[in-house]
Amino acid sequence: MLTVSGVSMSFPGVRALSDASLILNQGEVHALMGENGAGKSTLIKIITGVQKPDGGRIQLDNTEITLANTREAIRLGISAVHQERNLIPAFSVAENIMLEQLPTKGRLVDFDRINREAKQHLQKVGLDVDPSTEVRRLSVAQMQMVEIAKALSHEAKVLLLDEPTASLTSGETEIFFKLVRQLRNHGTAILFVSHKLEEVLSICDRVTVLRDGHTTLMGAPTVGMTRQTLIEAMIGRAERVVEPRVGQPDLGQVKLEAREVSTAKGHAGVNFKLHKGEVLGFYGLVGAGRTELARALIGKDAITAGEVLVDGKPVRIHSIEQAAKRYRMGYVSEDRKFEGVILSHPIRSNVAITVWDRIAGLLGFLTASDERKVAAPLSRQLEIRTPNLEQLVGNLSGGNQQKVSLAKWLAADVDILIIDEPTVGIDIKAKAQIQELIYKLVDNGKSVLLISSDMPEMVALADRILIFHAFRICGEYVNDRRYDNASRAIMSAIHAAQDVVAKH
Repeated sequence: MLTVSGVSMSFPGVRALSDASLILNQGEVHALMGENGAGKSTLIKIITGVQKPDGGRIQLDNTEITLANTREAIRLGISAVHQERNLIPAFSVAENIMLEQLPTKGRLVDFDRINREAKQHLQKVGLDVDPSTEVRRLSVAQMQMVEIAKALSHEAKVLLLDEPTASLTSGETEIFFKLVRQLRNHGTAILFVSHKLEEVLSICDRVTVLRDGHTTLMGAPTVGMTRQTLIEAMIGRAERVVEPRVGQPDLGQVKLEAREVSTAKGHAGVNFKLHKGEVLGFYGLVGAGRTELARALIGKDAITAGEVLVDGKPVRIHSIEQAAKRYRMGYVSEDRKFEGVILSHPIRSNVAITVWDRIAGLLGFLTASDERKVAAPLSRQLEIRTPNLEQLVGNLSGGNQQKVSLAKWLAADVDILIIDEPTVGIDIKAKAQIQELIYKLVDNGKSVLLISSDMPEMVALADRILIFHAFRICGEYVNDRRYDNASRAIMSAIHAAQDVVAKH
């Protein structure tokens, strides 16, 4: 169905692809894997007409094609769900889904038909939202489902999925996989990019691996393939085992507390305590209210009742800047592209931004050298893949952008760090680095509030897990690091809460 031969692509200071090749067959799910910065997203952008390669050939149905833009790719039957969302926030869900094929009634857009047809695509991905809702009112995970519904609306022959499950819970992922299998059985050729190795081995028929822009494994069957084989193909060595954390939380010292907190987003009567040296997890399905509560805690959304306490003292936080400077609280947003980093600025500025006032000279002057002194050690610690610190963050891979977003809060040396989906789009090697980093933070007395839709990650990291449903805390699990026990207890609490809501 699709053949990519010897494709190369360079950006300023970066060789993203070098003689990369791929063969995608009709009626298969084909994994494309590699570390952050290996060239996966660049290859997808080339196949979908977002970027033009420096060299190489692309064939569709044995016919060589040259793509002028994304619309040309869609016309030829190539559609994609990109790692970075491509939705228009001010447009409705339905308008975003049907944007390339808006039905008309006479000379006017037929909005009734748009909503009706969009609803059918939303049902395919199991997303229960009003099609007329503005996209900017959705959570990141809901936006991801809208992206998938939009791609399905094109009825593509070739469907490219770049980290499609990154923001989805295990339940939502199962719904999505059922849909992927249906598409495969109907002859769609699906290219699937994911850092979740278990997903790849369960859903994909073959796998191609990129390393430093080169194809190191091409079209190998996944039948009989092991996790270790994949890891070695991606990073050239065995997986690093993360050692369990050393310390335990100081239950006698509460760093952050919520008392009967209600928010403008819909929370009511929320209570929790985050202790010194603790990782406190927030887990729930899409729309449960975890991210919205975190945003209220750092002043991005309004708290309408109750109180928040830091070190036992009531506080009123109105901005992230105030949270950082006055209360030593940081927030790693799940939406790295719009809130986590400044894409048009270099790495050094993005990392040092939280400490500009601290490193500026007597007259407030700030130099690139000052920023590099802050950014260089953190760039090395997190292994941000870049030729130098002058590289614009917009030219980095999504996973390396996530590392930059995390590095700026490490630079700030905050006492309380809220981390929302820390490993979305992160490769297996970087995932281990971030897990070790979180362990190190709490062992050094920092406190971490962790939001993750990745249950294995949550079970591996959190000391306690608060379970959310419908903007309420419906349960608490004291983590014993046993996945089966935790998974059973968490999902039982969610199902019980769903039953209560259904009865009312």
